[in-house]
Amino acid sequence: MIAVTYTGAGGSEVVTVGERPDPVPGDHEVLVRATHAGLNPADLAQRAGHYPAPAGSPQDIPGLEVSGRVVACGAAVTAWREGDRVFGIVGGGGLADTVVAHERHLARVPDALDDRDAAAVPEAFVTAHDAIFSRAALSMGETLLVNGATGGVGTAAVQLGVAIGARVLANARAHEDALVQLGAEPVALADAAGVDVVIELIGAQNLTGSLEALAPLGRIIVVGTGAGADTDISLRALMSKRATVMGTVLRARPLEQKAAAVQAFAHQVVPLLANGRVKPLIDRVFPAAQANEAFDHLAAPGKLGKVLIEFAG
Repeated sequence: MIAVTYTGAGGSEVVTVGERPDPVPGDHEVLVRATHAGLNPADLAQRAGHYPAPAGSPQDIPGLEVSGRVVACGAAVTAWREGDRVFGIVGGGGLADTVVAHERHLARVPDALDDRDAAAVPEAFVTAHDAIFSRAALSMGETLLVNGATGGVGTAAVQLGVAIGARVLANARAHEDALVQLGAEPVALADAAGVDVVIELIGAQNLTGSLEALAPLGRIIVVGTGAGADTDISLRALMSKRATVMGTVLRARPLEQKAAAVQAFAHQVVPLLANGRVKPLIDRVFPAAQANEAFDHLAAPGKLGKVLIEFAG
């Protein structure tokens, strides 16, 4: 297989692309052949040595998601067969053209999505759905604030909020017209008010402003900390609003919890993808040989949607 690998912790100098032996699926795993793979901020954190893959996942091949066709099944697999189009999440190894995934961490790709669009879906939409619905319990008629609304998870969160009938406020530095087309209201954090749920994709710098923007009983769900992880907040403000601040990750969860997140996505989000109510946004696609340039682009501001790597053939 062709894979992006890290030779250690650091920057571009640790990234290589080359041949590796094909992985072998375990009893409850499937082998997926991929034409495209999605990049995520967690891949940058892993490259820097701050976010190692969980035990049992490849330690030197990054990548948190997979999309493609099943080419082999483990002995105990019952959910899939060869030729099925699937997408889902993995603990590592996703930046390759051949990926092993647990059968319960996958969902069926709807026919409405081609291979490129499907590759932009799993991590972004599973994360957004799990954060704002399963964890923060956003409901119809409430107001959602998306801090960092133009990335993969941000654009997914905007669309999912709109799809269930929430008012969606989008805090982002660029692409206001595109966010309006998705159904959001662009807003500066200082101008947001009456917010029921905040999904934080940027970092600690926004927490005080988000708390001020909350309505009583509001909830803040922290998903990203790229712009900083440490902050001070007023406990009196937290108490007076009877607010909740929570955090979430997918990668480090136990197998059953990740399976539950993927299956909730399959039941509630995949139908919206199938009928075009929501869609993945792709910022740029890089050939696998340009993985370093892809990572640099991912780290730079101004993107709208996902950054993908394409594998030849």
